[in-house]
Amino acid sequence: MIHFFAAATIILLAAFPTNTYSQQSLTVVATTNIIADTTKAIAGDDAQVISLMGPGVDPHLYKASPGDLRALSSASLILHNGLNLEGRLSEAINNLASRKPVIAISDSIPREKLKRLTGSGDLYDPHIWFDPQLWILCAAEISKALVKYDPARAERYERRFQEVRDSLIGLDTWARDELARIPSERRVLVTAHDAFGYFGRAYNLELMSIQGISTESEASLRTINELVEIIARRKIPAIFIENTISPKTVESLVDGVKAKGHAVKIGGELYGDSLGAPGTPAESYSGALGHNVTTIAQALLQETKE
Repeated sequence: MIHFFAAATIILLAAFPTNTYSQQSLTVVATTNIIADTTKAIAGDDAQVISLMGPGVDPHLYKASPGDLRALSSASLILHNGLNLEGRLSEAINNLASRKPVIAISDSIPREKLKRLTGSGDLYDPHIWFDPQLWILCAAEISKALVKYDPARAERYERRFQEVRDSLIGLDTWARDELARIPSERRVLVTAHDAFGYFGRAYNLELMSIQGISTESEASLRTINELVEIIARRKIPAIFIENTISPKTVESLVDGVKAKGHAVKIGGELYGDSLGAPGTPAESYSGALGHNVTTIAQALLQETKE
């Protein structure tokens, strides 16, 4: 069952539009390609879905281009993550809310299910897609928005949502089984920034990161030195780079740990705040999550050589 996510990707891709939109169909603008991917799977041929951010784009640092502003202004419906994920783009989105439908899909998640940021008052971790069970709630919110603003196609949207929901339930079950193979002493995920909190909570992994929730924060020398000591002392076998962040800080960790006498490896590249390039398995939500699960499991299961 190790390749379940590949089958799930095929299911979702089969629902993608083939550019046969009618003049009456919705034009939906999604901020991230993660949101756009799930929206396309639910919309099928019945709406045009545009993603502002392409593969490898960091939403925390993204600035709206003139083309983005035109796309947002002409959209029938705007979908964004919310919880401050979009950072600098949020102002442009919020300015349009009085003129057209603007949906923060994270509003579908009960606040008790969100991870509150320590010492930040009423702020929450925005990386909700790393838990498929939470993402099902977001997919339901997307479906509800499509039905509300295009009721003539409601039945088709609802049917596709059920297909997406079933696929995500299967993906979650596979991920849980795959990651459960990692021994307890190795269940530590060290990444470039603190994006995997929901993933760690869902699959019982201890999380450590160089940067905070937003990549706007700077990696401190103190944090790097503390991680070097922990990784060397606990003999963590692998740490991970991310597709939207320079690998330099992770590479500096490897060098620091090596100086302490422990050969930690870069276990692979994870898809964090963006999906992969078109034509790759990670171009879809299920493919990217499946890649992450497989990469993490393989790296943390391998034998450490001193």
